[in-house]
Amino acid sequence: MNTIIDYLDNLFATLPKTKQLEDIRADMLANMEDKYNELKKLGKSENEAIGIVISEFGNIDELLNELDIQLDQKEAHFPLLLEEEIEDFLKTSKKTSMLTGLGVTLCMLGAALLILFFQLPNFSELAATTIGVTTLLVLVAIAVGLFIYGGMLKDKYKFIDEKGEFSLSFNTRKLLEDKKNAYQSTYALSVIFGVILCILSPVSLFIAMAISEEAVTYGVVALLCIIAIAINIFIYYGGIKDSYNRLLKLEEYSERQKEEDKVVGAVAAIVWPLAVCIFLISGLVYHQWHINWIIFPITGLLFGMFSAAYHILKTKETK
Repeated sequence: MNTIIDYLDNLFATLPKTKQLEDIRADMLANMEDKYNELKKLGKSENEAIGIVISEFGNIDELLNELDIQLDQKEAHFPLLLEEEIEDFLKTSKKTSMLTGLGVTLCMLGAALLILFFQLPNFSELAATTIGVTTLLVLVAIAVGLFIYGGMLKDKYKFIDEKGEFSLSFNTRKLLEDKKNAYQSTYALSVIFGVILCILSPVSLFIAMAISEEAVTYGVVALLCIIAIAINIFIYYGGIKDSYNRLLKLEEYSERQKEEDKVVGAVAAIVWPLAVCIFLISGLVYHQWHINWIIFPITGLLFGMFSAAYHILKTKETK
């Protein structure tokens, strides 16, 4: 009987995941099970019973034509993911998200320390610049190492991450959807907490301004550290949600969205390095460390607006 269930799972693996087809699958399984038990009572061997059941119920071409459902022939040739592969992918994705979040935190911590060194007493401008930039470069180098290592961990899953060349059995997809729905509350709480941290982060700056003008720099450092924590939360918990979306081919991993991501990713590859260059030049050349931190939130806001606007425009084009 397990053979029949596996066959049915593979048969429905590449079909649209709708309530209607779930009900049809359940009805087919019940009918196939009744027929199998009937054949066994008539003295048929297990292999004979399975062969007869599959020959009578296993062809659903007429059903697809009747419901006007187009089978994705491209996906039909993709291999089915095993449960062991899926679990390993989820664990690897979680670890990669942790490494990425830590790397981003180190980069922001380096920027915060660079600002802090200029405020510390008994530090000449040359010493603060030398120590601060050196610390920043060391932390960025460690962060890049973490990014590379995380990428190497997921290198064996390029067929999932980049190409999407896989398919899921009916039961596996259902299990993943249940896990994703169960995780949704955790993800929502993480987003709420991260947003709260971002909103409250300027409080440290206001407190520092109330204390003295000299304390403003410490307020900026605290603000950057709080934002770093928030970003770490977004990356880690968002990465877990992202891994479910990749496996289920939802949201940004649908075919249409992949095309949009290529454009957005190309823009991001230019915008963010440019923002870092402006940050360093404004600080090292024009000594604007007390205010140039605002470059990053402004860049993030503008880039978010661009991504949202581009998504809306492409959505209208496809309608």
